[in-house]
Amino acid sequence: MSRDNSKLLVSCKNKSGAEKHYLPALEMAGWTGLTDLVGPGEPQPSLVGVTGLLLTGGYDIHPSHWDSSEPVHPKAEVDAERDAFELPLIRAAWEANLPILAICRGEQALNVALGGSLIQDVPEYFGCESARHQHGTPDHPDMHHRVQLAPQSRLRALLGEDVFLVNSRHHQAVKRVAPDLVAVGWHLDTVHPETGPLVEALEAPDPARWIFGVQWHPENLVTLRGPAGDAARDLFRAFAARLSAS
Repeated sequence: MSRDNSKLLVSCKNKSGAEKHYLPALEMAGWTGLTDLVGPGEPQPSLVGVTGLLLTGGYDIHPSHWDSSEPVHPKAEVDAERDAFELPLIRAAWEANLPILAICRGEQALNVALGGSLIQDVPEYFGCESARHQHGTPDHPDMHHRVQLAPQSRLRALLGEDVFLVNSRHHQAVKRVAPDLVAVGWHLDTVHPETGPLVEALEAPDPARWIFGVQWHPENLVTLRGPAGDAARDLFRAFAARLSAS
């Protein structure tokens, strides 16, 4: 499901991890085009001949990218080198109108690159237990809580599910949504009185753009049976189909 000369960029810090977890999910979805793993410490990649961008999980984003006066939270593990590499890449991909699938840190980076902000520590901000959104591993996903999707959202149409269980391994989350994105998924049991439920999914409402971000890790769920596995497979299949059409 691809053109022979098309190329997908996969932005990551740990290339062996990306090869183990993300590339099999793409292959299962039908992607047979070229895949280029890129990351910090390398030159900014050219987007000539690139058909899409996959943003993978990783460590935290420095708060200076949304507020120069906000200090780094004591529990944050900032990856400034990856910030410097990835945020300009996201903006360039946006300008080129490339399809973007953003996962976990990727969703957060997408939001920040386009003008949004983050919650630096979910337990402190929401007043919840520290382990609520930290469960399982890539090899052993823990289906810990449900995500509710907006019924009329583009993501709901792609995944075919309103509510399904997801895995959860993060302590940062979207706070202010970037102007060109909308929140379309939430964890309804993690709620702040001022900003509402924790954001679990973003999308570009412009139908001319294929841009989606999810806070969970669908790459670890594609082999599972049931709604969570179905949703994960549908997401990667939709991405592969759009890459093929680009």
